[in-house]
This record gives sequence, structure tokens and C-alpha cells, in this order.
Amino acid sequence: MTQTAQLAGKTAVITGSNSGIGLGIAWEMARAGADVVLNSFTDRDEDHALAEQIAAETGVTARYIKADMSKGGECRALIETAGRCDILINNAGIQYVAPMEEFPTEKWDAIIAINLSSAFHTTAAALPKMRAAGWGRVINVASAHGLTASPYKSAYISAKHGIVGMTKTVALETAREPITANAICPGYVLTPLVESQIPDTAKKYGMSEEEAKQKVILERQPSKEFATVEQLGGTAVFLASDAAAQITGTTISVDGGWTAL
Repeated sequence: MTQTAQLAGKTAVITGSNSGIGLGIAWEMARAGADVVLNSFTDRDEDHALAEQIAAETGVTARYIKADMSKGGECRALIETAGRCDILINNAGIQYVAPMEEFPTEKWDAIIAINLSSAFHTTAAALPKMRAAGWGRVINVASAHGLTASPYKSAYISAKHGIVGMTKTVALETAREPITANAICPGYVLTPLVESQIPDTAKKYGMSEEEAKQKVILERQPSKEFATVEQLGGTAVFLASDAAAQITGTTISVDGGWTAL
């Protein structure tokens, strides 16, 4: 089977996918032949235009479905509205940074809801569809922070550690079935959001933009290179492929050596 058709006939639902990592994964899924469902909490013309662009350039079916990942009912409704969900990619996430004693309760609740609880709801709704189809892949986008920690990110790190643990549980519950569950743990990824922060970081520290990337942003990433959304998408395609049929309940780090330290 060719690279461009290896996921033909499958449908991938990617949460939080109208930009950044999620959108990159959606593109690579489509290039591998999977139909894709994009998602975010907005419902703009440009959201639907992204799906139309993917469909036009790859020849797959692509749709955009609005759903707020902070609400369990909408998470489950996303899967039901999608109709089919052979490959579920739980990617939606937000971040907030503050010391523990100053961390706003509402920020904690929102991060746990969007980064962790949403994956519980979507997975619970998707597994019956995968079982009915006789095949399925759950791919959770965790983080290097799902395997290690940093100060001031208590909610994010708790959620990402939770995602890793939930991934293992789903893998064990489906181990005797043609369904796998794995987590991708990225380090720093060159998304439009990160790219936009480089000039401000350079200005703050009185450095060139290249120095800011190497010495500040990528301080903990030994390769001193960003991962790309295409690399993460390629990792997701691999985990969805037949080559990964016996890979389940584990994490794949795409972090330039961060968690090797």
C-alpha cells in the first residue's frame, strides 16, 4: 500500500485542530488517505475553509465540527456528529503559568477539563464505534511534561501526566482487540503561536532571535531544534498504521532528547 493511501477508508477525528499541532496532524492524516474531522470551539468561515482546503488538496473528505472541549457533553456530541471515528486524536489543550499558591482555581478547572477530561469523554464515545468497526486507534497528544515536570505549570503537568496514565488504561482495556492507544509526547514545537513569541523573547532578554531560540526557548531541548507539526503528524500516521499494530499503552517522545536528560 502506498504512503498516500495507507489510511484510505479510515476517518480521523482530531480535537483542537484549526491551528498548530492539531492542524498539522490533520494534514498528514489526509495525505495518508484518511478522511478527517477538524474541531475547535469557534465556528468561523475560516474554520470550515481549512477543511475545504484539505479536501481540495488531498482528495479526502474533510469536515469541521464545532465543539467546546471544556464541556463533556459537547465532547461526546463531536464523536456522535462525526458518525465514524476510526482514529481519535485527542489534541485540544490550553496552558497557564503561575506559582501553585497563586494559580487561579478557574484556570486549573479549565486546563483539567480541556487537556484531560475531554480525552476521557471523546474516548468513551469513540470506543464503541471502533469496536463495531473492528479496528481503532486512540492517539493522545501529551507532552514532555507528561513525563517530567517544570515549576509553575501545575495544572498542565497534572493533566498531561493524567493523559499518559489514561492512555495506558485504555490500552489494557482494549489489548485483546484490534484497537491501540498511545501517547505522543512533544517537546517544543514550531507552531505559529511559538513562532510569534520569538521576537518578544529576544527583546525581553536583549538577544538576537536566534540566541533567544537557542538559549531561552529551547533551553531544555538538547537538539536545540524545534520539532515540526509535520513530524508530529508523521508520528501519528505511523501509530495509526498496520506497522504499529502491536504498539499500545506507551509514549513516543518527539522532544529532541529532552526526556533523556
